[in-house]
Formats: sequence, structure tokens, C-alpha cells
Amino acid sequence: MVSEKRFVQADDVETIGLDWGTLKWMNTPEVTGSEGFSAGVVLLEPGKGHERHTHPDSEEILYFLGGEGEQTIEDETRTVGAGDMVHIPSGVEHSTINTSWEPLRFLAVYCPPGPEAEIRDDDDATIFPPGKFPGN
Repeated sequence: MVSEKRFVQADDVETIGLDWGTLKWMNTPEVTGSEGFSAGVVLLEPGKGHERHTHPDSEEILYFLGGEGEQTIEDETRTVGAGDMVHIPSGVEHSTINTSWEPLRFLAVYCPPGPEAEIRDDDDATIFPPGKFPGN
């Protein structure tokens, strides 16, 4: 069922737990009715990250909110932290690794939406209903 929610709080959406981190998709077609993009908050635990991968049909923007990590896009790797933003074109290999002692927090935006649904459907994903999260 598609919603047309205009104000979205963290407790309004499910939490997705993976072995490398936690995600909350705050803007998806299902949550807000948005058809142009999806957006969510990602927490990578210290020393964790996700392997190189691509999103063949979606561009991605990552805006880093806190912590420090290594961002690889194609063959270039840089240190990223709060206030940094990266753009990943469709079909380009990339990965993000938390290199600090604290969680690495960032906003992930896909245009058009779609990859967030693939992450949710991953066999290793644990879905926590709205208002619930790992540890509660």
C-alpha cells in the first residue's frame, strides 16, 4: 500500500538489520509515494562495510553525517566524514567501509528508487517493524 506521508519520523518506518549495519528508508514509493528518488539513513558499525557492488539503473548520493570511513568509487578511494558528499553514477562499482571506532552515519539517496527494495529483500536482512529495532 502506497502512503502519501509528508512528515516521516524514524519510528514510522521499519529498520533493516544486516551483518554490516542498519538502515532506515525514510523516503520510498511505499512510505511517501515518491516516484523520483528514495532516501534513507545508514549506520555502519566500526570496521564494517559492504562489498563492492553496483546499482545498474540508479545513481546514488551519499552524504556523511558522522564518523569516518573509506569510500571507493571505481578505482579511487578517499577518506570521508561528516559534511562530505559523494556521487556514484549508475552502474559504477563502489563500496563504503567504516574505519573509525564509532558508527559511520550517512544519508543514501537513489535516483530512481529501486536499490533499497533489493537491500530489503536480501536473504541476510532482518526486518524490524516500525518502532522496533535491533536490541529492543
